[in-house]
Parts: sequence; structure tokens; C-alpha cells
Amino acid sequence: MVKIGQHITLGEFPLLLAPMEDVSDPPFRAVCKANGADLMYTEFISSEGLIRDAAKSLQKLDIFEYERPIGIQLFGSDIETMRACGEIATKASPDLIDINYGCPVKQVACRGAGAALLQDIPKMVAMTKAVIESTHLPVTVKTRLGWDDSTKNILDVAERLQDIGVQALTIHGRTRVQMYKGDADWTLIGKIKENQRVTIPIFGNGDIDSPEKALAYKNRYGVDGIMIGRASIGYPWIFNEIKHFVETGTHLAPPSIDDRIEVCRKHLDFSIQWKGDHTGIVEMRRHYANYFKGIPHFKEFRMKLVTTPHYEDILSILDEVSEFYASRGGATAID
Repeated sequence: MVKIGQHITLGEFPLLLAPMEDVSDPPFRAVCKANGADLMYTEFISSEGLIRDAAKSLQKLDIFEYERPIGIQLFGSDIETMRACGEIATKASPDLIDINYGCPVKQVACRGAGAALLQDIPKMVAMTKAVIESTHLPVTVKTRLGWDDSTKNILDVAERLQDIGVQALTIHGRTRVQMYKGDADWTLIGKIKENQRVTIPIFGNGDIDSPEKALAYKNRYGVDGIMIGRASIGYPWIFNEIKHFVETGTHLAPPSIDDRIEVCRKHLDFSIQWKGDHTGIVEMRRHYANYFKGIPHFKEFRMKLVTTPHYEDILSILDEVSEFYASRGGATAID
């Protein structure tokens, strides 16, 4: 049974939803939770924005009871600012606080935050310790193998973070320089699991896009669980599909057109409830292509969905989608 701290129990092989900017907001988390995600995180929150009371950063603190267990993820470059933000995040009553030392994008790393801390491990340790001291909640970390191929220091980092009180570690199997290119290398993640000094849960992340790969990596690298990011976008069913395959060795039936429509509607409803009518409808537009990715003859419906400003009209278009594919035998063929 995988546990984080004293009070978070996640099951035998938990599946985590990765924190993804402009994706893993409460509406998206709601549909992932309903489809098997065991632990989720907010989008990463800028410590500088939180200190300035920036509206976007404050809104990202919103969490709901049905999401639990859930963590608030913070990133920043200043130790004392991160300490203060640990206190602010604690008041939002998450189940844990996670620190992002893995984000590779230039506007984050060039400001000394995210994966930039992989170039200054003493500062990473000091910052993590400051956040731990700021809260009674478990603190976890998400990071990468290192800055580049010559500085893959994750073996040392894992021990040092555990020694100061980090309760779990998620490792993306690429360096910062790699960004999201090439294949994720889980070899060092497996070596951390082989290290008898490391007793905290170790979660692997990177390139898990099928039940077969999830089970293979579980068996090969011995990780305590897996974090899934891009593969869940438009396909929250992946969590239950992996769970079923790990338990039985068999596949669940893929989602039908009506399954996709049902989850799409739920996502839209949550989006409107949380963001309001206009913003909820507009920001949902980025998801339609993902929910129906690979479905033949969908382009015309997608164009309607991303240009229609009214909720009732969107529901009517989704009804058209259902009727169109039902008349063709409920086709779910992928191009």
C-alpha cells in the first residue's frame, strides 16, 4: 500500500495526474478523477504571482472535496518567497504541497525556477526545507534526471530530498535540455528504487501512453506508481484502462462516441460552473479536438464546436455528433 506521509493512502499502484499548465484545472481534474486518477495536482502556481495576489495564481488554489487527495504545486526562484507561499497554500487546505523542479520551459527556467534548480542542488535543498518548515502538510517534489546529460544528478538529489523530509518524489525521465524530445529514460528512476536508503514513494513520469507500457515499466523499474500527463489530455479513460490491465492483463473496451460525448459534456459543465459562461465555453474549445482525436469525419463538428458561443447550441451539436455516428453503426474507428 503506497502512502504519502501519515494520512494519504493511495492503493497498491497509484496513478497520478500530472500538473499541466492550462490543462489540469478543476474541470479537467473532475473528469480524470471520475475515470480513475488516484492523486492529482493543481496547475503549477507561481510563488511570485501568489505573493502579489495575482488573480490567476489565486484562482489556481481552488480545490474541491471530490478531488481529494490533491496537492497544490508551487514553483519559484526565491527561498523566502517559496516559504511564504507554503504558508499561503496550506491555508487552501490541500492534502499535500508539491514543489516543481522539473518545468523546462524557458520563461520559467530562465528566471531561476522549475528545472533551473537542477543546476543548484544546495539551493534546491534549502528551498525545499523552507517549504517543509512552512507547513504541517506532506511536501513532495517533481523533478527531472538533471539539467543535461553531463549532470544527471537525480540519484544524489533523491537521497538529499528524502533526508530533509520530502515525503514522495516524482521523476520525469528526461533532462531539462531534452525538454519533451526523444524517449524518456527510466533507467535512473529504477536505480533509485534499488537504493535501499530511499524509502519514500518514487513515481515515474514520461511517455506512458498505454496500459501495456504502464505495466511493463512497473515491472521493469519497480516504481511505486506512475504519473500521467499528455496521454490523459482528451483521454481520461487511460487511468481506468491501465488499472484494469494491471489487475487482469486484459483490455477494457475503448470509449464509444457516446462515452466521449458524455465526458465532454461533463467537462463543459464543470468549466462553466468554475469559470462562468463565457470563459468556460471559450476555454473548453481547446479540448474538443482531443476528445474526438482520430475519429473520422469529425472536422466539421469540431469547427462548429469551437465557434459556437452558446451552451445550448453546443449541446445540440454534440447531439448531432451522437446521431451522425449512430447512423453509421456507432463507428469508433481511428484513422
